[in-house]
Amino acid sequence: MTTELRTESIPAPLIVEALKDAFRWERPEGHPATSPLGWVLTVPDTHQRSVLRLLTDDPDIRLLTCSTEDEANAIAAGLYMGGEPVLMLIQHAGLYASVNTLRGVAMDGRVPSFYLIGLLGRQPGQELSDSRSSMVRYAEPLLETFGVPYARLENADDLPRIAEYYRLSREQMGPTAVLVGLETGE
Repeated sequence: MTTELRTESIPAPLIVEALKDAFRWERPEGHPATSPLGWVLTVPDTHQRSVLRLLTDDPDIRLLTCSTEDEANAIAAGLYMGGEPVLMLIQHAGLYASVNTLRGVAMDGRVPSFYLIGLLGRQPGQELSDSRSSMVRYAEPLLETFGVPYARLENADDLPRIAEYYRLSREQMGPTAVLVGLETGE
C-alpha cells in the first residue's frame, strides 16, 4: 500500500521570503537596509516563473538572468569569492546540462553552490521515481551519484529547507539543492 504524497503549489511570495531568510543568515548584523540581501542567478525557468516575476522588481534581491547554467555557476562562484550571497534558480534540464560545471566548480573547486531546481512535468502526489518524465525521475539519482545533499520542496511546510540547505552549502563548501516539486503559484 502506498500513501499519496502531500504536494501542493507553493505561493511565490512565500518562496521569495524563504530566499531572503537564507540571505539574511549570511549578511552581517547591521547590513545597510538600502543594499540588496543577495543575488539570484537564473536561466529562464517556466516552472518557477511566478517567483522570477516577483524577484524582477524586488529591491532586496539582485536578479541576473544568464544564458546557460554553466554561465550561472561561473558567475555565482565569482560573486561568492567577492563576498556576495548568491544562489541559483534553475530547471531540472539545467541540472543535467551543467553537470560538468557542478563537478568542476562546486565540488572540485569547493565553491558553496545552492540550487533551487524546478521539476517541470512533476505529477502531483506521485513519487519522483514513478514519474513518466525521465527528467523528473532521474533528478534525485543524479544528485545522489554526485553526493550532492538535497531536499524536496513539496508544500509550504518544507520552506525552511531553503535556508537550511543554503547554509549547508556554505558549511560543506560544496553544492546542495532543493527540488521544487510543483509549479510555483501566484
